[in-house]
Amino acid sequence: MASTLDLVLLYLLAAVLGVGVCRSLKLPPMLGYLAVGVLIGPNAMALAKDTAGIRYLAEFGVVFLMFVIGLEFNLPKLKSMRRLVFGLGLSQVLGTVVLAVAGNAVLAFGLGLLGRPWPLAWPTALALGAALAMSSTAIVVKLMAERLELDSEHGRRVIGVLLFQDLAVVPFLVLIPSLGAAADALARDLGLALLKAAALLIVLLAGGQRVMRWWLTLVARRKSEELFILNVLWITLGLAWLTEHAGLSLALGAFVAGMLIAETEYKHQVEADIRPFHDVLLGLFFITIGMLLDWRVVWEQWPLVLLLLTVPLLFKFAFVAALAKLFGAPPGVALRTGLYLAQAGEFGLVLLNLATERGLVSLDLRSAVLAAMVLSMLATPFIIQHADRIVMRLSANDWMLQSVQLTSIAKKSIRSEAHVIICGYGRSGQNLARLLEAEGIAYMALDLDPDRVRQAAAAGQSVVFGDAARLQSLVAAGLSRASAVVVTYHDTPSALKILQLVRQHAPKVPVIVRTIDDADLERLRAAGAAEVVPEAIEGSLMLASHAMALVGVPMRRVLRRVQEQREARYSLLRGYFHGADDSGADDLHTQRLQSVTLPAGSPWSGQPLHRLGLEALDVQVVSVRRLQGAVVRPEAQLVLHSEDTLVLSGLPEALARAEERLLAV
Repeated sequence: MASTLDLVLLYLLAAVLGVGVCRSLKLPPMLGYLAVGVLIGPNAMALAKDTAGIRYLAEFGVVFLMFVIGLEFNLPKLKSMRRLVFGLGLSQVLGTVVLAVAGNAVLAFGLGLLGRPWPLAWPTALALGAALAMSSTAIVVKLMAERLELDSEHGRRVIGVLLFQDLAVVPFLVLIPSLGAAADALARDLGLALLKAAALLIVLLAGGQRVMRWWLTLVARRKSEELFILNVLWITLGLAWLTEHAGLSLALGAFVAGMLIAETEYKHQVEADIRPFHDVLLGLFFITIGMLLDWRVVWEQWPLVLLLLTVPLLFKFAFVAALAKLFGAPPGVALRTGLYLAQAGEFGLVLLNLATERGLVSLDLRSAVLAAMVLSMLATPFIIQHADRIVMRLSANDWMLQSVQLTSIAKKSIRSEAHVIICGYGRSGQNLARLLEAEGIAYMALDLDPDRVRQAAAAGQSVVFGDAARLQSLVAAGLSRASAVVVTYHDTPSALKILQLVRQHAPKVPVIVRTIDDADLERLRAAGAAEVVPEAIEGSLMLASHAMALVGVPMRRVLRRVQEQREARYSLLRGYFHGADDSGADDLHTQRLQSVTLPAGSPWSGQPLHRLGLEALDVQVVSVRRLQGAVVRPEAQLVLHSEDTLVLSGLPEALARAEERLLAV
């Protein structure tokens, strides 16, 4: 009998090999976890058994995934998404169950007219419909995070539906075991579960924020990294345990924990600390999903399995896409939402097993349905990887929208001559942009962080959403007319791709590349880089000096500017727009910039700037951008208007308080 250590080593070895092979084949690493789960599972090589202990440990991967989602979706953001969560999400879950029961009734009635019995009763159809309504939070969110799509238009809709699905698991866990009970017992069980859920969530969300901030501040003052991480783990697993014992799911408690911490200034430090646990345990979860696939069932009942695989996939794709379109999504966004949610989910597997235990689903049907569900989850990485091609084939409008995006880039750069294309608008990119602005040199920045692009563009800076490693984006940014291209992020494969594109289509345009160290110096120079600049503050200053020299600024002035910035480098680093990759602990004590737009009907409209009282919050107004695009100086008597954008400077906690004050209606 294999020991626990044997199983752990086997899982780790399988994960390393599977992910390594997928990386070399440029496939999503998640596919490696799923594939090795299939191979080492009890239904293939039988090297590992799907034990209850391993499954419970793997559930922690979903717990930490929901915790990270909670960190991203704090209360204000969740309120702004309520139409997607409780509108689109509710419609998807309820509509799927209703259509499953109605379809079952139609088939039973039709076969009854022909004198043939239909084997599925309505409780079985309801249980299968509930399982069908679920999609894989773990797989989809992981893939969207890797593709930087969590904040995209379809990403917000997908997250909204997934959040409601996770909430809907609670009544389904109560409903399915009670389907054979009397109507009064069913109503009592459902009412009790909903009452417990509402009471627990109100207590956690109403008073939990203050308690969480007070407790984390108390722990942080001890200045012990180990103590802080232990407390984060204790809070996450403790709230997951609390919600599970209240009749809810582990994942819901972890999501609430993430939302509470997201309201504190420790959000980014917690996010960095929790990442290793999240990634490793989530990989273990994917392995256990792969272990569920029984190839004998697929081989012996392949027509039924194929039917159960294709029909639900196509139905969910079409149904979710239609609902998303009904809720106002453009055709391309609606199709992507449907593609991302078409597969089965981990909670669907839980509901299927529960229905089998209660005698609602036979063992033979359960085996075929389970095989189809796992195959749909295995197919998800491929579906999402090719989603763009599928959508462009199905919707000409989506091609037009992508063309509009490239057109918007071209529109901003069409009048630019001898400008600098900045690839990446993080700290280094923003520092470079400021130096170029001081010299009156035009620039065009491309970045893939939606939050950073939105805030910087709202502040009037020349930055657009675009992938600098794509030829279309570079051409739209005016590559042929540019005087230099600067790669400000340290990603050597992406930099090599940009160098190749520039060398092929604009060989006279010099490219300056930022790297972590000099390990790839020769490769980048051989690929055509004019200069390769190391990271850190001096690297950022040298990057700017080379860029200005290449576009014709006199060397004496370049040296003077660099010296001025070196002397003021700390103040320079205090002001930057925060992005998803700025998640270190040091960022909690570093000033940053944030753009806040006054909503329509704001009580501050018509009031002078000094009435905001932001100085008392230790927040300064850097600039004010009018709705028409004009940027004005933040004078005390400046009268504000609705939809003005204020660029604020301060520490994260102070900025959060200022944003709450400005957005109050």
